[in-house]
Amino acid sequence: MAVYTAVDDDDMRALLSGYDIGPFERLQGIQQGVENSNWFLDAGGRRYVLTVYEKRVDPADLPYFLNLMEHLTRRGIRCPEPVHDRSGRALVELAGKPAAIFTFLPGRGPGRILPAHCRALGTALAELHLATADFTGRRPNALALPGWQGLAARIGGRADEIVPGLAAEIADTLDRLATAWPADLPAGTIHADLFPDNVFYERSDRVSGLIDFYFACSDAFAYEIAICINAWCFEPDGQFNVTKARLMLGAYRKVRPFSDAELAALPLLCEGAALRFLLTRAYDWLNQVEGALVKPKDPLEYLHKLRFHRSVTGPGAYGLD
Repeated sequence: MAVYTAVDDDDMRALLSGYDIGPFERLQGIQQGVENSNWFLDAGGRRYVLTVYEKRVDPADLPYFLNLMEHLTRRGIRCPEPVHDRSGRALVELAGKPAAIFTFLPGRGPGRILPAHCRALGTALAELHLATADFTGRRPNALALPGWQGLAARIGGRADEIVPGLAAEIADTLDRLATAWPADLPAGTIHADLFPDNVFYERSDRVSGLIDFYFACSDAFAYEIAICINAWCFEPDGQFNVTKARLMLGAYRKVRPFSDAELAALPLLCEGAALRFLLTRAYDWLNQVEGALVKPKDPLEYLHKLRFHRSVTGPGAYGLD
């Protein structure tokens, strides 16, 4: 369960005394997520989500994330909306840490990912990118190429504890990506972590909400597409599902067409996105938090994906013509 910080009922009653959302009823820990502590909060006959921000999140970034969610809500993108207290604050303190209360979104994750889920995600992703066109906030991507290089240096030779030879393969991949990484692709604000547990559906052909914007940043739109290909278009046995990719990308470009440069760069971007998640998973695997109730995710899943993308010669492998 992604709850690292203890919050008791008296803490919540004290916090809610500054809000106009009614009396506290109960807290229930949320299992999903690995970065922050999250609970369902019932108060005044309604459900909210309480988030306590843990050490991985820079407190200086929190206004950017909260402003982005408020902006997206105004632009018709369904995402958690920060709830302000009576003094107008969305960001407060709880248990000695930054915290915020958000509106609750109905729907659920996709469970078993169907092709229809991928098509609906493509539409929602393009709409998200267009909705941020007038968002003035900017945040560098801390997990772009320089961030990968820093993570790889921190992991070092310990990567071979996961699988022999992994350290050398990571170093070789980083060298090649550093030389070939594309510049000047269409860019703006991206979510940067649209895994299936961050996308809600009320039915398989319609996204009902997007959550967990704490990796959001300024980067290439096509890099976000590459993240989603990795997260949504491989089967549990590791096989790539080109039908899911074709539906996702086809729905996306009906809303926001691709440039020629984005298409040409897609295989390399997919490889880079796979490396990003390989590195963060490898670091977590090798540096597990004692007593945490979150099980680290298998980094080898993304080593397999990385090798697949390395073998791709063009966007046709992803179902694009």
